[in-house]
Amino acid sequence: MPKPIGPTIPRWQLGEQLARMREAAGVSQAEIADRLGCSVSKVQKIEAGDVGIVRAELLLMLDVYGVSDAETRESFMELQRLGKQRGWWSTFGQVPAPFATFLGLESAATSIRIFEPMIVHGLLQTEDYARAIAETWDGGLLTDEEVERQVKIKLERQRRVLDDEPPELWVILDESVLRREVGGKAVMAAQLKHLAAMTKRLTLQVVPLSHGGYPGVRGALTIFEFDDRMHSPVAYVEGQAGNLYMEKDDDLRRCTLAYNHMTAAAFSRQESTRLITAVARQYADAAGEHRDTRSVPRRVAQEHEVR
Repeated sequence: MPKPIGPTIPRWQLGEQLARMREAAGVSQAEIADRLGCSVSKVQKIEAGDVGIVRAELLLMLDVYGVSDAETRESFMELQRLGKQRGWWSTFGQVPAPFATFLGLESAATSIRIFEPMIVHGLLQTEDYARAIAETWDGGLLTDEEVERQVKIKLERQRRVLDDEPPELWVILDESVLRREVGGKAVMAAQLKHLAAMTKRLTLQVVPLSHGGYPGVRGALTIFEFDDRMHSPVAYVEGQAGNLYMEKDDDLRRCTLAYNHMTAAAFSRQESTRLITAVARQYADAAGEHRDTRSVPRRVAQEHEVR
């Protein structure tokens, strides 16, 4: 059985094709909105893939655009059906639309390249770490019930993405992620041990603080890649001003180049694992856990002596 991809990609595909068909037919967004009896804003959201479309609306659009070929019309209807399906996250109730879009891309991707400068990425968080993050979300205003809901969504997200036909995953973390104490020393020790264990399942690198400036100081970045028949790559950045998805060739080249520079700035996979393990021991020692007496590799040990 093929892996469920959620509604995001089918909506994007349908919206892009409808926009092309409309332009080829010489129909404006205002004109098709008038035929549908809706606002121009709704037409824009349909073409952007932000919302689904009902069957009657789609059939009318195809008629207006002069699409008569039965096979082509059926392909549009199949995308409409897929775009109306419920994503796995719907079982947890309403989630913000931007987050639902992100989850849809994450679920459908065949390759995900991630850079995180501040916290452990959501796909790699332990339950206790995820709870500590949720407790500080929105200024610590979430109720206990809302915190637990966020934790459950994150754990299910990990299971959905990583356990069944996982994508090729490459994660780069700034060393600040390891040093920022979230949830206390015991939580951090467990989280970093989990990261070290995950290096067997994915490519994980750490950019050391000693490296200085590099493109990662501009913020987090995720690059999604999909099956060629499904969608072109998408780069994602998030900030206080909102979420931005980039698909233009120039934007993707810039993001890919930045990611390649981050890769070059980072320790190798082996050195990164040794650093993560060494910092995990430091947290464990500080938390009063039994010390692992195995020696810390010289290069990593020297890094810690400096700090």
